[in-house]
Amino acid sequence: MLGLLELRLDARNPWFERLTEMAVVVALFISGLKLRLPLKHSAWAPVWRLAGPVMVVCIGGVALLAHYGLGLAAPYALLLGAILAPTDPVLAGAVSVSDAADKDRVRYALSGEAGLNDGTAFPFVVLALEWLRQRGAGGAGAEWLARWALLDVLWAVGAALLVGYFMGMTFGRWAIKLRSRHRDTEARSDFVALALIALSYTAAHLLDAWGFLAVFAAGVGLRRAELGVVAETPHPELTTHRATHPPAEHLVGAHVAAQELDAPAVAAGVLVSETITFGNTVERLLELMLVTLVGAAVGAYWDSRALLLAGVLFFVLRPLTSYVLLHGTSTSPLQKMMIGWFGIRGIGSLYYLAYAFSHGLGTRAGAELASLTLSVITVSILLHGSSATPLLHFYKRKLAHKRARQGPAQARAALSR
Repeated sequence: MLGLLELRLDARNPWFERLTEMAVVVALFISGLKLRLPLKHSAWAPVWRLAGPVMVVCIGGVALLAHYGLGLAAPYALLLGAILAPTDPVLAGAVSVSDAADKDRVRYALSGEAGLNDGTAFPFVVLALEWLRQRGAGGAGAEWLARWALLDVLWAVGAALLVGYFMGMTFGRWAIKLRSRHRDTEARSDFVALALIALSYTAAHLLDAWGFLAVFAAGVGLRRAELGVVAETPHPELTTHRATHPPAEHLVGAHVAAQELDAPAVAAGVLVSETITFGNTVERLLELMLVTLVGAAVGAYWDSRALLLAGVLFFVLRPLTSYVLLHGTSTSPLQKMMIGWFGIRGIGSLYYLAYAFSHGLGTRAGAELASLTLSVITVSILLHGSSATPLLHFYKRKLAHKRARQGPAQARAALSR
């Protein structure tokens, strides 16, 4: 407000796109690594719905409001809807899965959604930009729309998930095997994490697939490698039979001797533990930097029309859509309401905005979209950030009260489903 710092978001600042891209990529990888439940588990059902139909409805709702309520042209309205639709994997850390043993339905759903929809929203950003190009070139017909559906949706999404998952699982097993065989206590898992992130992201781009989805799937694949290792050779300290093996990283101490690495489960625990620690540190540093930049930029970009947009999205569209479309999943009414409220917007939206600037978004229209995007993100940071702690405490009290009435056996049975 004092005018001492001015931050402009446009095509002349490509560094901003790279910075937001890096933050999202690291957050997606760590999010995938923390999700340990099998893909067929009922906790994944809300994830698929949130990252699919719920997100598409939110894109459409924001686009209609922006077009008819704010007067944006249809392609720009669609672009704004795609930019604001994803739940952010960086800023949602307070309400996402805390560790691999966390099976809470709210946190699991939000973590999985944030990991998937930052990639599944990408096709709609590309659709809006292609629509703008076609309109500018006077193009007509549905050929480009069919090409978008085939290449940018079916191929790019499917190939990204497959290549990321395969690389994460294969690379993870190989790294665990090498560390165990060589009793390597000096190798740094942060370099392993960086290598896997870079390889999966690059492989996806070489295949014209979505890198964000590939990195998230690589994190899930690395976790599956850990699961496979502990299933074949359980941790040596597990003297009693358990239905499920605890996460390997929970069974290793701060210091592991070389001879302990003979056990593959110990090597897996060290690898995963160091990777999560490294990822969390990088994620927090980038989050702090980017949220500070948002605060510095919002003074120049504030748009009061975003209050209407944020109000409809946060209080009507997201909660109502989530509550209705999560019907039939293993989530209670309270959990549906919590999931609907915590649709946090943040760094992922900033990346999509920067991506649009570098791929043909005009300066005049871009300034309007930047103002609306930054203003909605600011409202989200204030609303969701201030409400996260009291709502989570309320939610925990309700869960504790419910489990006390059910009894320990019933509560464990409900959690395992």
